[in-house]
Amino acid sequence: MLFDMDGVLLDSQEATLSTLAGVATASLGRRVTVADLPADALTTPRVEVLTRLGVPAPDELCEIWWDPALAAASRTAVFPGVLEGLMAIKDTGMATGLVTLQPRTRLSWLLPPAVLALLDVTVCREDAEPKPSPDGLLLALGKLGASPIQAVFLGDTAGDIRAARAAGITPLGAAWGWAGPAALKAAGAAVVLDDPAVIGPDLARYAACPQAVLTATTPTR
Repeated sequence: MLFDMDGVLLDSQEATLSTLAGVATASLGRRVTVADLPADALTTPRVEVLTRLGVPAPDELCEIWWDPALAAASRTAVFPGVLEGLMAIKDTGMATGLVTLQPRTRLSWLLPPAVLALLDVTVCREDAEPKPSPDGLLLALGKLGASPIQAVFLGDTAGDIRAARAAGITPLGAAWGWAGPAALKAAGAAVVLDDPAVIGPDLARYAACPQAVLTATTPTR
């Protein structure tokens, strides 16, 4: 069972938007607020968002300022029920993995140690071509010794869903994340789950028989 991090396990929306606004403010020398960001800021690469705002050399600026600004935002937390859900999944004996666009250096201060301890494999930005490429998902499955037809991947963006489809993994959408249920269904999510409380026995039931997800009706939108 594979998971995306931001918007699925981790509620980092406010921190990410605040960080984008903070980096733009520091670069442009004028106040940029979250309200000034593009509507698709959460689902667009940060360099593209900053470029639209007129920030010069956004790649270089992010290398210097992104981590301190994100850490200072300090408004990240796992969604309610995530820790308990992961514990329930581990109790079933299922393997778990994380495939994220975040670099490995951030995991220790973005996710609580108790959550990290419940993930058998973590694949980060530096480990594979980022989603929507399937490479990270396939790398995680290889480390777990599992095949795509045995797996489900829970993501919250169209890129997540496309990556799972390309890897031959059953894609599940997280409606509580960044893109929303309509975008997830349009991208090809087999099921869109409504609440992080389903991370647990309900999700384990889907993972036990991924093909059954295609005809599941609850809990969905």
